Amino acid sequence: MKKVAILILLVCTILSCKEGSSKNQRLVPQSSGNLYNVNVVIDNDLWKGRVGDQVREVLTTVVPGLPQAEPMFDINQMPPQVFSGFATQNRIVLKIEKGEDEGFKVLSDAFARPQKLVVVSGKDNNQIIKLLSANKDKILETFKNQEIEARQKLTSNSPHVNNNIEKVLGLKLQFPSAYRVAREDGNFFWIRKNLTTGTNNFMIYQIPLTAIDKEGDIIEQVIRIRDSVGQKYVPGPTDGSYMMTEEAYTPFLYNTIIDNKPAYEVRSTWEIKDSYNAGPFLNYMVEDKINNRYVVIEGFTFAPSVSKRDFVLELESIIKSLEINK
Repeated sequence: MKKVAILILLVCTILSCKEGSSKNQRLVPQSSGNLYNVNVVIDNDLWKGRVGDQVREVLTTVVPGLPQAEPMFDINQMPPQVFSGFATQNRIVLKIEKGEDEGFKVLSDAFARPQKLVVVSGKDNNQIIKLLSANKDKILETFKNQEIEARQKLTSNSPHVNNNIEKVLGLKLQFPSAYRVAREDGNFFWIRKNLTTGTNNFMIYQIPLTAIDKEGDIIEQVIRIRDSVGQKYVPGPTDGSYMMTEEAYTPFLYNTIIDNKPAYEVRSTWEIKDSYNAGPFLNYMVEDKINNRYVVIEGFTFAPSVSKRDFVLELESIIKSLEINK
């Protein structure tokens, strides 16, 4: 009888713990919203003044490497009074609070999941403007990373699986099933997706570590390598023409991290001489010391007469899914 009583007590204790745990778990709805669209929660008067100007200056930062200026994010402004219910469920939200103590916070899954909420507060306009300016890079990085993850999640719903990339290059790369292998030659792959107005493309191949002199001009070396690859694998419509770096634009160079490995990131525009074919590219050279190589992944877009931001950001999400096999 004593053992039965102890057993009953133990079961009741477990059930009580489970009940308490479930009460502490907050039910958070699924986030929503178009990619690269920020809900900005700010008083209408602030939005029309200097604070609004600073918010727009931050969020409409131009995407580097595009032929025409395009903003990093689209903006949907709303006053705090209407920020409730479905309006709180956007994936990326910037909230401006005037009259509060000076502060900058990044909150995860505050109203929906996944979600990044950036809260900027200050006693007056000057404090808020100063915080927005000082944290510009942090805001852009937070929102952009969230949207890359969202794009990658969409890709995971219908990934391309019938390719030899992992077998040949010893790495994994997640890209949508809408893409097809346009060319495969040894350790070189050219993957393409048809668009209404053109194509979205990426190439992946490897070069030895000795191909890059870290003490030399990195941009010059990257361009020389990509132009030689374009000449070999990406011919133009006329004899002798091929994809090359457009000389009229100065390339952007960044040091970044891909798959926890250092990488060079170069952005600019490409062209095919004596034709109207041109567009943006983003080239990543990922240092793979274990295999004594750089893994090179380059995305490039051909989409005349339309905005190219979303196409390029899709390519960036593909490239940043890279996982090199150990």
